Amino acid sequence: MLGVILPARPPHASVRRIMIDCSTIEAAAARIASHVRHTPVIEIDGGSLSLNYPVKLKLELLQHTGSFKPRGAFNRLLSAAIPDAGVITASGGNHGAAVAYAARSLGIKAEIFVPASTPATKVNRIALYGARVIQGGDAYADALAASRLRQAETGALEVHAYDHEDVIAGQGTVGREFQQDAPELTHILVATGGGGLIGGIAAWYAGSAEIINVEPEGCPTLTTAMLVGRPIECPVSGLAADALGARQVGALMFPIAQAFVTAAILVTDEQIAATQRLLWEQMRLIAEPGGATALAAAISGRFVPPPGARVGVVVCGGNTDPGKIAAP
Repeated sequence: MLGVILPARPPHASVRRIMIDCSTIEAAAARIASHVRHTPVIEIDGGSLSLNYPVKLKLELLQHTGSFKPRGAFNRLLSAAIPDAGVITASGGNHGAAVAYAARSLGIKAEIFVPASTPATKVNRIALYGARVIQGGDAYADALAASRLRQAETGALEVHAYDHEDVIAGQGTVGREFQQDAPELTHILVATGGGGLIGGIAAWYAGSAEIINVEPEGCPTLTTAMLVGRPIECPVSGLAADALGARQVGALMFPIAQAFVTAAILVTDEQIAATQRLLWEQMRLIAEPGGATALAAAISGRFVPPPGARVGVVVCGGNTDPGKIAAP
């Protein structure tokens, strides 16, 4: 396997800090079952994707709102007492759409803060679901700061994009479904931004499969945190920054990653774009850059499975302008 070799897993005493496990994910699955889709898993022989081994793709881009995010959003909203002011969040786009969708479904008011860099496709989707959208600042961190100032004024419930137990447990239902539909998997590639998705998936598998972190070279947030031993701020740039552009991974997911994420792979913007094109040309799937990032590790050859491996990949989002997926 190519990529960053991560430090050895911590002793079991550190693992006891983990607050999300199979029981909390099972509870989340029951809570959100009527609100989310059990997304399909498809097996690809490999040849159509220029691979010499088969892969199974978990198509979370077919989830409501076009990404895995409604899982965590619904679990958070259904687990909390909602104040009269409703809910508030900051997002690069996908989480905001998910919160807006969940809030509309449950009859709750929502305010969504997004940075100026959020693509119009995602801003329009948030507004379509009836939320109030406030756009400004250069990055997700700026939108988060603005949302927290507003939350202090209104008393709305914050629905953090990735650093909350209910959100992580909700995202962990992706892993639960993947294991149900493809129990033979030994290696699972997951793209990481703030870490809610990989944290939830890793908490579900809890070492029974190798969980591989894949990030763009311009957003190496979890890779850096695991090398230095703690979450730290990182520069954010590149093609997938609107979805994977958290400057720092969440504190709650980090012990999970230390315990159960076994390797990290960085991919280039060019490799991500090439994977987007391949998914469209060979499978007629439109994946956004963040949604294609995990598969890019395999397509580029930066991930090489060991003999006998059974590989799964989460295709986590599809919110992009289809016209931008074209031949170079």
